[in-house]
Amino acid sequence: MHIAYWIVAGLLAAVYAFGGAKKLVQSQQQLAPMMGWVDTVPMRQVRLIGLVEVLGALGLILPPLTGVAPGLAVAAAIGLAVVQIGAFRLHLSRHELGDLPLNVGLFALAVAAAWVGAIVWT
Repeated sequence: MHIAYWIVAGLLAAVYAFGGAKKLVQSQQQLAPMMGWVDTVPMRQVRLIGLVEVLGALGLILPPLTGVAPGLAVAAAIGLAVVQIGAFRLHLSRHELGDLPLNVGLFALAVAAAWVGAIVWT
């Protein structure tokens, strides 16, 4: 089960660290071609989402890696699942149906990480 956790958490953390970092450092104009929704959301909120994603990615990896409060990885995975619920709602409200499969996939990975993490780390 440890290997399953690290595979799922590593993949999830890579996706969220990359996407979150982009939201933190790039301008609205740089993000718009890849993330059309940034033109309707204040940049302060985009930056906050990016911060939550980066912290979630770190939360998946650092606690189990260091052995300090590894149960926090489960909380991070649940938090990232909640982020995907918000993303799903946003894309649905904007009729961006092509983005929904990615949201569903990331949600499923986050739930899997929380489930396996709960077995392994608690």
